[in-house]
Amino acid sequence: METIKSNIKVVDAPPGIEGPGFFATSMEKVVGMARKNSIWPLPFATSCCGIEFMATMGAHYDLARFGSERLSFSPRQADLLMVMGTIAKKMGPILRQVYEQMAEPRWVIAVGACACSGGIFDTYSVLQGIDRIVPVDVYVPGCPPRPEQILDGIMKIQELIQKESLRRRESPEYKALLATYGIE
Repeated sequence: METIKSNIKVVDAPPGIEGPGFFATSMEKVVGMARKNSIWPLPFATSCCGIEFMATMGAHYDLARFGSERLSFSPRQADLLMVMGTIAKKMGPILRQVYEQMAEPRWVIAVGACACSGGIFDTYSVLQGIDRIVPVDVYVPGCPPRPEQILDGIMKIQELIQKESLRRRESPEYKALLATYGIE
């Protein structure tokens, strides 16, 4: 009988105190690890970047292996806003409303050149980057970005989530950042 070699890498436990039959760590590290592996994305896709996102959700790339299998189309049930594609200025207030309806903690990824900077559409009707109306945590460049780039953006968000302290959202710096966007 053949032995099957596996390339499965077992993730190390968060730093803590270990011994036979017990493991101790800080609550902050456990919550960070749980949040990192249970992201509920809300896709806000308007054009070709949305098609690349669909490919990312398919079997070949499989976003589900990163803990993001359940897409949410309700802002009240999502914690990651993924803005993909061209955002017209008339859509800005809607995008902002969706962001404000999300519960804390919430994160934002700008996917593609149009969401990051307006892309090739340097016109009066296109928003020149969504960071003018909502704070962005990770930018994924490309026109449109490949599914591998979108997965890289998800992994960057996961790193940020895992390392974020539980009290960051209550800090004066975070409140000042939201105040610059007019968000309370």
